[in-house]
Amino acid sequence: MITLYHGSYIQVGKPLVKLGRKKVDFGQGFYLTKLRLQASSWAKTIAERKGRNALPTLSIYSFDYDAVKSKDYRIKIFDSYNLEWLEYVVDCRKGGTKQTMYDIVEGGVANDNVIDTVEDYENNVITAEQALGQLKYKAVNHQLCILNQEIVDNYLSFVSSEQIEKED
Repeated sequence: MITLYHGSYIQVGKPLVKLGRKKVDFGQGFYLTKLRLQASSWAKTIAERKGRNALPTLSIYSFDYDAVKSKDYRIKIFDSYNLEWLEYVVDCRKGGTKQTMYDIVEGGVANDNVIDTVEDYENNVITAEQALGQLKYKAVNHQLCILNQEIVDNYLSFVSSEQIEKED
């Protein structure tokens, strides 16, 4: 079992894959991270976007990843920012079909430090080689996207939630 976190403006006790945003890094799904600080930061960002009354909330889960890996689920792990990751993220952000290839995708986030490079590549401002040259200096963070509701229902267990202090 591993501990995973989800940052939001509400507690998410029963995640639904189909409620995830479309055209994001790994496609429409339920996004988690093994990095508590990253999830807390995202919770603050989302709560700020939602408005004054939204409270940054960290939902905490136990995930039986070993059991998932022992089944016939399709899992893709990107160990670094590489050409395959770059092309996958661009395809998903354009609403392409690569997101249907897997049940779980795990790898780096195209966050504020990375997205400009991804968008420059996507818009043909720079080549893949130039993009990868820039990305190799970025610290890889972590996201795990579950795209299959069956995995959420059978292997992801809600443990608790806590409110995160807002920054002034």
